[in-house]
Amino acid sequence: INELTSPGARFGVGVAEDADVGSNSLQGYELEANKYFAVEVKDSHDGSKFAELVLRHALDREREQSLQLVLTALDGGDPPRTGTAQLWINVTDANDNPPVFAQDRYRVSLREDAPPGLTVLNVSASDADAGTNAHITYGFGETPAKVLQKFIIEAETGTITLKESLDFEETRGYTLLVEARDGGGLVSHCKVEVELVDVNDNPPEITLLSMSNPVPEDSPAGTVVALLNVEDPDSGENGQVSCELSGEAPLSIVASPSGSYKVLVLAKALDREEAAFHELVLRAMDGGDPARTGTARIRVTVLDVNDNAPVFSQAEYTVRVPEDASVGSVLVTVTATDADEGLYGHVRYS
Repeated sequence: INELTSPGARFGVGVAEDADVGSNSLQGYELEANKYFAVEVKDSHDGSKFAELVLRHALDREREQSLQLVLTALDGGDPPRTGTAQLWINVTDANDNPPVFAQDRYRVSLREDAPPGLTVLNVSASDADAGTNAHITYGFGETPAKVLQKFIIEAETGTITLKESLDFEETRGYTLLVEARDGGGLVSHCKVEVELVDVNDNPPEITLLSMSNPVPEDSPAGTVVALLNVEDPDSGENGQVSCELSGEAPLSIVASPSGSYKVLVLAKALDREEAAFHELVLRAMDGGDPARTGTARIRVTVLDVNDNAPVFSQAEYTVRVPEDASVGSVLVTVTATDADEGLYGHVRYS
């Protein structure tokens, strides 16, 4: 009898025979006490009495797969005589139970450098039905295409596997809707939340936003030379960056008030006559283990100003002139030099 059979259904169980006649013949039937079935006595056209089982309460194969009941036939003699038959009722399965996941929500952490082919986790569901009604296959429900590009699920085992490489800086996690479908078409769902764990896979990036170049040599200390943006897309300590300058340039690093930028300022006065340009390397290092670094080379040209007076080769020249020297005779040649360049270094005499 199928477990979805409605109460009130009737089932014939045959006729008992009694060789006696009259009141000593078969008079009725009795059924062993149970909560599902009752017996009713029916008269056939030839006057014999047969039994019908009547279903009083719905069956549930998942609670009881079979019933063994004793049916007794009684005659009307004194004392009465009885005969018995054993009824073995098999309850057949109906697909009345959907699959049930072991958990409604699964959570898993995955490093962003996890290799494709890695098993992420196994989901499992059970079905109280039997046979094909209990056979479960797994798949993804309504899931964005970009998520389906990253993960696959094995239909028979519920094993979720990484399909493509991950990037924490692109997406920090994924939510998968997994469905379990039994052989009768009933479906249930669970959620799988994949949290990505950042690894230090990005070096700091240095971007030169603006720069004053060349820099006049009479610029005072504290003059802003360059504005830099230094950032690391990683998170936590992996994205915390410190900077340092290497080289002999008279510059220093100052953080902007917002902390988003680095400012290069003059640490002391420049002197073009000592150095016409300065080359330095800005090195940015994150807090990962191991740390990753980024570098930028900066060349600062010093612009000349007229800060040097001409200097004679001698402070005093002594010249002896014969009294008969003719007009136009060269008496002496004086020389002066100027450390500045261009027009600032061009010397005229008077």
